[in-house]
Amino acid sequence: MEDINKWLLSSYLNESVNHDFAIRRYCPARMEQDKEGVVFDDTELCSSDASTPCLASSEVDDFVDSFINMDQYEKADEGHQEKHQTLGHCMVMNNDDADADADEHSSMNGVFGYLPTTMEDSELEMYENLTMLEEEVATMSDSFGTLPEFVHCGKEANLGVQQGLELVHMLLACAEAVGCRDNHQAELLINRIFALASPSGDALQRVSYCFATGLKCRFSKGTSMDITLINRENKLEAFHLLYQTTPYIAFGFMAANEAIFQASQGKNSIHIVDLGMENTLQWSSLIRAFASRPEGPPMVRITGLTHNEEDTSKLQTSMNVLVNEASSLGIHLEFFTISELASSSLLTVEKLNLRKGEALFVNSILQLHKYVKESRGNLKEILLSVKKLGPTAFTVVEQDTNHNGPFFLGRFLESLHYYSAIFDSLEACMPRNSQHRMKIERLHFAEEILNIVACEGSERTERHERVDQWRRQLGRAGFQVMPLKCTSQVRMMLSVYDCDGYTLSSEKGNLLLGWKGRPVMMSSAWQVASA
Repeated sequence: MEDINKWLLSSYLNESVNHDFAIRRYCPARMEQDKEGVVFDDTELCSSDASTPCLASSEVDDFVDSFINMDQYEKADEGHQEKHQTLGHCMVMNNDDADADADEHSSMNGVFGYLPTTMEDSELEMYENLTMLEEEVATMSDSFGTLPEFVHCGKEANLGVQQGLELVHMLLACAEAVGCRDNHQAELLINRIFALASPSGDALQRVSYCFATGLKCRFSKGTSMDITLINRENKLEAFHLLYQTTPYIAFGFMAANEAIFQASQGKNSIHIVDLGMENTLQWSSLIRAFASRPEGPPMVRITGLTHNEEDTSKLQTSMNVLVNEASSLGIHLEFFTISELASSSLLTVEKLNLRKGEALFVNSILQLHKYVKESRGNLKEILLSVKKLGPTAFTVVEQDTNHNGPFFLGRFLESLHYYSAIFDSLEACMPRNSQHRMKIERLHFAEEILNIVACEGSERTERHERVDQWRRQLGRAGFQVMPLKCTSQVRMMLSVYDCDGYTLSSEKGNLLLGWKGRPVMMSSAWQVASA
């Protein structure tokens, strides 16, 4: 985050920048306490809402510094450089070197291409014409509510040092006011935030705009952005663009497919159960890999669980294309869909029509976090049901971050840090005036942010967790990790994106893809633990 790093550097050199915690600047109660010389206990501000503790000033100062200076993640690892090595665009743990060497001689032999299989040059064109982008903004406004007037975003649109710090401080102050149910103060702050934030500005302005929208929804008990108008087609388009222009989704597909391919060696019949199929993007490369097996391809069945009948009908066309492709490669492929969410009653031999003699694989791409609830009982039921099926492998891809903490302010800080890294990566890899970047942020990530910030209870479904938490949950359910052995393929894929900043690391057999050292995505494979 070049601009944000400049803010931090300048703030250290410029004593006029106020580093006091934002609430102390904007909250009248604290200002009055300061005037009276009373020592203010930061943890007592929200005594009216014991479930939402407030941050101490030192905590927020640390957060602002780390948020503004993303390079701190890389510096934190300097003491462990003997355990890492830098490989072009990525960092890989030394204990995977042997695996990487083995990968070079893998039977995959380059079958898993490191580019998304549906990528075409025409789809990746980044539009330079601002007039065309204005028309796109107008179209998007019709789709999901009014957007602020288009701003020609050049260098002059970037925030200065002091404005950048001011914006971050006001976001944190507003989040604390919302958590304390001080709607009057939150309203005052949100208006000031929107004066600096913009969906078409620099990375900090854009991510701040999304979080400000979520805060406004939360304290107003309404929706300042009508998310019901972001229809399935909009979401799928944004997901496809994310898949085509960044490695985040392709990384998950590649790791899961490699785990399935390696574990299916010698198997003549394969059945893959996908816990949340919204598209068929993952499967084309796996089908081609099966076709390359020296012993010949297996018979393949794929069962996809979908949200409703509408999803099933719209998947049919792409499924037919995949079946025809498999047939041309000499593979018998059967596709089935079940219009029902995963549950213990659905995940049975009878309901999934499992057949004797076939190797079962369960695949979950960005799905398990949706089953995490406050009690975690629902997730435990899902995991135990999957274990009872006895899969050869259970592939899990998730966002590697903690958005399921018990306190709103903690979730807000973590999610602000996480999505600032993502928006920074989009800024670095796509032009400021890119229509693709705008759609990805507005139709995909903005909706995730809105759910994390504005929703609670059963409505809050984006309950992301870190790799260590997934390891504990899966371990308690009776699974053990199957170390992934695809680091060389992932490194090759990252090199194609030609964007410095993506990092790759191994965490006890799991692979983590990040931006400038900040983990973003986690890929893993699991098997039923031996008794």
